Amino acid sequence: MHQLLPFRRPWLVVAFVAALAQLTPAQGPPGPQGRQGGRGGQPPRPDRKQVLVWAEMTGGGAYHPSANAAMVAIYSLGKETGLFDVTLRTDSQFITKQRLTVPADGRDWPVGRNLDYFDAIFFYGQREIPLSEQQMNDLLSFVKDDGKGFVAAHTAFNAFQRFPEFAVMLGAGYDGHPWGQVEATVIVEDPAFPAMKHFAQTFAFRDEMIQVRDFSRENTRVLMRLDPSSVDLKNANVHRTDGDFPQAWARMYGKGRVFVSAFGHDSPTWDRPEIKTMWLEAVKWALGQTEADVTPRPKPAGNLPDPERVSR
Repeated sequence: MHQLLPFRRPWLVVAFVAALAQLTPAQGPPGPQGRQGGRGGQPPRPDRKQVLVWAEMTGGGAYHPSANAAMVAIYSLGKETGLFDVTLRTDSQFITKQRLTVPADGRDWPVGRNLDYFDAIFFYGQREIPLSEQQMNDLLSFVKDDGKGFVAAHTAFNAFQRFPEFAVMLGAGYDGHPWGQVEATVIVEDPAFPAMKHFAQTFAFRDEMIQVRDFSRENTRVLMRLDPSSVDLKNANVHRTDGDFPQAWARMYGKGRVFVSAFGHDSPTWDRPEIKTMWLEAVKWALGQTEADVTPRPKPAGNLPDPERVSR
């Protein structure tokens, strides 16, 4: 397991990364195999995997300051481990397979990276973020057809409800967080998955425990679920009658890998070593740097994982 470095001055890092996220460096057009060269024959991108961290809260709903902490965490994980480079964006400009250019001196100068440059996306956004139908088609194709990775945090499955296929890619839609922020018991259902190995089989955790809709265990591998006995099932906002409240899962979408976790409502959550390790291992798996069995499995009986049904 990689040792993670603590943040000495989180407020300073957040301010620095938030500023970086607004910058759009001039980049060259996509080259062969999705690589991208710079102006004037500059070298193509590094051999390291490239991750786009996309944190956008422009679609309505409550703004989550923890999006800043998420960006800091994933950026730092890439730097500390050297396993991948991170590009930070708080807008959707790079979510396209089209060449990004602006006219200059009678020529179209490239001004940004498109999806061909990246190997995975880490997404923390919500509601109806401005995105064209063509951009959404390119995003879905990035995963489904190109075999790239998509890692989704907290509010992600509450995004793009006007594009139903986005929820299909994630494997679930958002159906609220009936209890608000609550400390509840979480059950690790697949302790062999790389992002789950470091957790205890059950542990107490405080966050916005979410409820999903349009979810089926027939096409998704649940990694964590809520222990229903630790929350109020008589809450009027509880819609599920089966007591099944997954909080993290992994699945294939076409050729690509998708990891989703509901954790991350509060900024301090992103400083917790066990949560940073979860996201690091999730990104590594999405990039194809580690392997895991994500064959869908039915819900185990009782409150502990069924040893016959976990990954080997």
